[in-house]
Amino acid sequence: MIGSLRGRLISKKPDNILIEACGIGYQVQVPLNILARMPNEGQEVFLHIHTHVREDALQLYGFQSEEEKRIFTTLLGITGIGPKMALNVLSGLSLDEFLKALESEDVAMLCRIPGLGRKTAHRLILELREKLPSVSGSKDRVFDDALSALINLGYKKSVAQGFLEEAYRQEQTDIETLIRDALKLMSEKKHG
Repeated sequence: MIGSLRGRLISKKPDNILIEACGIGYQVQVPLNILARMPNEGQEVFLHIHTHVREDALQLYGFQSEEEKRIFTTLLGITGIGPKMALNVLSGLSLDEFLKALESEDVAMLCRIPGLGRKTAHRLILELREKLPSVSGSKDRVFDDALSALINLGYKKSVAQGFLEEAYRQEQTDIETLIRDALKLMSEKKHG
């Protein structure tokens, strides 16, 4: 499986790019916003790669950041979303716009993506809202790790985030104390 690719950009086309690495030309499909940021032909490029294997094809999808690649692979896990539609999603909206649309449940904005209807937009919101990062701005790495831990324990992202923010205001600096304080606040609210 190819996880990343560094090489010389040979050509740019509307639907893919060609990168030469060690004498081999790799055809990589990229979102349009990444295509627009590609350097001139002949210059070196680096992309994070998702290798998609089917019975009849081996396709490479390239992204400039791990975050874009993670969102692409998360999209592939949704029923009815294949690589082409996932690429359309990342081409149709910037990463921040997409995350904001999910967070605010903005179906109209999601429907601006070519090929994405209302039904699929609602499915994206329902299935991805808890899985993808918030754009409202996270506090720091400790906060993010604590949030991830609470989500993995089965708490909804919105609930866990609210209690973590309340606990975080008490200026806890380590993850264990932050999680313990958030769980204590949850327990007090439940019993109080």
